[in-house]
Amino acid sequence: MTRTVAVFVGSLRKASLNRRTAEALARMAPENLRLEIVEIGDLPHYNEDLERDPPAAWTRFRDEVRDKQALLFVTPEYNRSLPSALKNAIDVGSRPYGKGVFSGKPGAVITVSPGQYGGFGANHHLRQSMVFLDVPMMQQPEAYLAKAGGIFAEDGSLRDEGAKDLLRRFIDGFAAWVERLAR
Repeated sequence: MTRTVAVFVGSLRKASLNRRTAEALARMAPENLRLEIVEIGDLPHYNEDLERDPPAAWTRFRDEVRDKQALLFVTPEYNRSLPSALKNAIDVGSRPYGKGVFSGKPGAVITVSPGQYGGFGANHHLRQSMVFLDVPMMQQPEAYLAKAGGIFAEDGSLRDEGAKDLLRRFIDGFAAWVERLAR
């Protein structure tokens, strides 16, 4: 059975390292996973007052995620935490209270950075939110893709064998995690 995964890319740049990583993971995914990027850049900031008549972008986002069986977060680290667009998407998806679209779905996170720490802070901040939202996050293999500025060729393909190895182990581990936990 093929499971569909909602992929959230924390960087909004079209040619970001994170988007390229998400696309590489989609190409590497085993047959039992289909990765689909769910866009987050158009989501108005979460404001509970808007729940009376939710913005169309919120409804689109919630509907798109609701149909998926698993969640994958591919994100950079901004100021030792999550990018605001990703945090906003998490807030939109978790509301209204008791009707969030994340609960019970298996999840994973990979952080991607041109820096040497690979987004360690963002990775752990995201995990903290997901625990509260009842998303069982894959613990191993952990994935922090550091010094990612040189791992892609101009066409977006991976040219670094170490990065290919890390991503292959990660997506295979995630496929097994999803298979074990998906409803």
